[in-house]
Amino acid sequence: MQRFSFLRLAAWVVALVVGAIYGAAGTVSHAYRVFGIPVGLVLAMVAGAAVIIAVRLLTADRWAALATGLGAMGVTIVLSGTGAGGSVIVPQSVLGVVWTLWLPLVTAFVVAWPERVDRGRAVEAAD
Repeated sequence: MQRFSFLRLAAWVVALVVGAIYGAAGTVSHAYRVFGIPVGLVLAMVAGAAVIIAVRLLTADRWAALATGLGAMGVTIVLSGTGAGGSVIVPQSVLGVVWTLWLPLVTAFVVAWPERVDRGRAVEAAD
């Protein structure tokens, strides 16, 4: 188990900001279609999942992956509300619902994924 450090806290903050940036980009672009094909949603889903997975793999820290997912979800929730002029970025359509549900599902999956056991550590622990 990793101990708390300010460097780790800084990594969580950076992960939160990165997640917020990806969440904003995905929220704005999810409704883009080309010839009826939801290209924006597919790209947003792939990018959102990729950044959460990348943070988990690069930091080997569940909390950093959770911070990334929470940043993306937080921005999506904020941008999903009705604006002052009555405009809505994420309408209640199939694309909007899929995008809104995708981030929590991916975040839960990535955070719950078991850690890789190093074969050398497993052998040492068995001895």
